[in-house]
Amino acid sequence: MRPPRPRGTRDLLPEEAVKYSYVIGKVRQVFELFGFDEAQTPALELLSVLKAKCGEEVERQIFKVEGGELGLRFDLTVGLARMVASNPTLPKPFKRYFISKAWRHEEPQSGRLREFWQADADVVGVSSPQADAEVLAAAVECLKRLGLEGFVVKVNSRKVLDAIAKLCGVPASKSLEAFRAIDKVDKVGLRGVEEELRSRGLGEQAGKLLEAISLKGPILKLLDEAREAVGGEKLGLEGLEELGALAKLAEHYGYADKLLLDLSLARGLDYYTGTVFEVVVQGEGGKLGSVAGGGRYDGLIELLGGPPTPATGVSLGLDRLVEVLKRAGKLPSLRTATRVFVAAASDDVRGEALKVAMKLRAEGVPCEVDLMSRRLDRQLKYADAKGIPFALIVGRRELEEGTYRLRDMAKGEERVVDWDRLLSMVAGRGVSGGASSGG
Repeated sequence: MRPPRPRGTRDLLPEEAVKYSYVIGKVRQVFELFGFDEAQTPALELLSVLKAKCGEEVERQIFKVEGGELGLRFDLTVGLARMVASNPTLPKPFKRYFISKAWRHEEPQSGRLREFWQADADVVGVSSPQADAEVLAAAVECLKRLGLEGFVVKVNSRKVLDAIAKLCGVPASKSLEAFRAIDKVDKVGLRGVEEELRSRGLGEQAGKLLEAISLKGPILKLLDEAREAVGGEKLGLEGLEELGALAKLAEHYGYADKLLLDLSLARGLDYYTGTVFEVVVQGEGGKLGSVAGGGRYDGLIELLGGPPTPATGVSLGLDRLVEVLKRAGKLPSLRTATRVFVAAASDDVRGEALKVAMKLRAEGVPCEVDLMSRRLDRQLKYADAKGIPFALIVGRRELEEGTYRLRDMAKGEERVVDWDRLLSMVAGRGVSGGASSGG
């Protein structure tokens, strides 16, 4: 019997893994363009750290390691906060990105795995909306460079929600429970949220709360209505002022048209303290799904033993993002990272084929050689099966003439070229123009 794979995990065979590598490469490039430096934290953290401010639902989902003191991280933020708390003299702002896996012991379902990839960008040490605008700008740029345009950036503030909850009569001790319930509105609908609120002892408050959070639309156009929703609550007005500032900064960054105020947006983790956001991709058939989210967590670093330190960040869910890109037809038809298969036309030139492969690798061209002493036709079939774009056929004639016979595997066309032309072709432009020398 074949050994089963753990539920909620998956194998990435090369054809799938190369798509992840493509997306990760684009995201990494954007993060570094925005001045974020990579910093890594362990997959294992102390349970006391993981439980510090995650919320009851996520706490139940932590994978605990035998012995009871350690657990697998459920996101990439808590480790960052712990690291900053341990290194208080880091120059501020501290701008970090990290692309890795996280784990949650929840029931696997479509779009939600127990082991998943995230790409985070965080700004630590800046309390102004400038930091929120910056991390959102980086996330928006990632999606644009991956070819996605039909998306919206929903924003809200925990400060606004706190004020609304207070006006609706929700006890302070129940506010986080209320926010966790509200965060599920896209999954279970308003009726489902109302039922959960009532199950948590919020009877008459439930209807008022759901009515108050129904406001959605452009931030700057709805600020007056939103101010009415929070009454004279100072904290709520402060949150709206920050959202207004974010909207104005977004105009300079060039993504103001993507912003949408949504008072029902809560985000499920308890560590959020101010502005929160979520990026949702729209498709021809409606919503394709949330691909990024985050917000401000100004109290988490202090909670973990550091000095009072403001922080904000965004997290891209790479599994969902890859799936959305597939459905939108935005992923290149990559099947392998290898660009060239160096094929030996006969046994007596196999050593020369190895030398040519090493020469290509020295130029930064990923290539593969035959390791099984197969005939030329079998080598070419193998290259085609793997989706390698080019085959470089090394024969005695080409070696004597100092030329290279390059086959475009998709077109079945061959050309005899010199070294410089070869490098130009395999760099991405393909075999085009001129006469073919046969297939």
